[in-house]
Amino acid sequence: MTALSRRTVLVLAASLVVAGCTDPGSGGATTTSGPATWADPAGRLDGVTLTLWAAQNSNTVPAKVIADFQAATGATVEVVTIPDPYEQGVQTRVATGDKPDLAFWQPTASMLTALNAKNNLQPLTDAPWLPQLAPELKDITGILDDTRYAALVTSPAVEGVYYNKEVFAAGGITTTPKNFDEMVTVARQLKAKGVTPFHEMAADRWATQWWVQVQLADAAKDGLWEKINTKQETFSSPVVVDAIKKYKALIDEGLFNADIKTATFADQGRALLDGKAAMVVQVNSFFGQLQASADTAALDAKVGFFPISPTGNVGTFIPDQSNALVAFRTGDAKREAAARQLLAYWMGPGYPSFVADRKTISLEPSVPTPDGVPQALKDVHASLGTAVGSMQASAAANPDLYINLADMITGTMTPDEVAAATQTQFEQLAKAAGVPGF
Repeated sequence: MTALSRRTVLVLAASLVVAGCTDPGSGGATTTSGPATWADPAGRLDGVTLTLWAAQNSNTVPAKVIADFQAATGATVEVVTIPDPYEQGVQTRVATGDKPDLAFWQPTASMLTALNAKNNLQPLTDAPWLPQLAPELKDITGILDDTRYAALVTSPAVEGVYYNKEVFAAGGITTTPKNFDEMVTVARQLKAKGVTPFHEMAADRWATQWWVQVQLADAAKDGLWEKINTKQETFSSPVVVDAIKKYKALIDEGLFNADIKTATFADQGRALLDGKAAMVVQVNSFFGQLQASADTAALDAKVGFFPISPTGNVGTFIPDQSNALVAFRTGDAKREAAARQLLAYWMGPGYPSFVADRKTISLEPSVPTPDGVPQALKDVHASLGTAVGSMQASAAANPDLYINLADMITGTMTPDEVAAATQTQFEQLAKAAGVPGF
């Protein structure tokens, strides 16, 4: 089965959930037992057991907050790891009626649609922690059809440029680029000095799409994804095709690593940290790889971050499943209330300990970000205030653009073929998900 047909089958399976469920109402703040209520976050829950689904890269995230919640309330919380590919595994289980009480989930409109949020998820519209969030983060994600279904617990990922400070300094680069073309100019200056400007991981494929998406940041700000969602534009429109062609032209120019076709995610991290490449266009998980190889002091000395777009330093945000949680409608009113209580505890009295334990950036101004968070991650977080939505955050469906781009890099597709194949799959996915007009 091709990647296209696998993805289409998956969304078709999700659409069966829609067809097989009754409509609980307008999608407002109601639960199985009626209007949502929020208990004391530390209220007793003796005898209550909750199940939380997590991916292999998020199953340790809640360890501290769960331990604290259990001690405070008497509840039991069991974390169940769903094997990768996580999203496919969760959707398949939910389609068969198997639901947890909570799950880590990508809080984008398309992925909330994939879970049939209106029927399967509890609304979190009036959650008590929302006033504590930084204003620019409150409504950045987690909302579908004006109803909030996901609780953001960590800083959303951003597509941007990680660079080696030492390589820049040695190459005489004293300031970071102010737009995409300036970045290309810097790359050419570094190449002239014998430095590999950019590193890409086409063997693992998934990061190839960031190069196209950062070039679409300005268009996204002007409503590109909404236009694609409503057929006013397509992936074959000039704005998208030109971004794909520019990406290929930079590769053909020799501005990337010579082993681009076979390089992996791990290779990419080593290349930047070791100074074998100057820049990498990536998301937050890339920096997590660097943190596994170097301490904060070394990372602060070597690695910086800047957002990039055609006309400025605008980031492209792409929240992933490790950033947020959803609470399911299970039909058990007591467990549903307890699931909401866990979220309220997590983002309320348990939040200072959570961010301190994870050494992660605080989303709440009243809770300080702990010492030990690398400056690059602080810079990533700071870019969220002006960031625009990625394809994953804003498109009605998420086709496998990255697979097609990887095929372009290996020489089996042209830019126009990449665009056409991506559009065809987008239309199939949108139709399967019941997007109006498809």
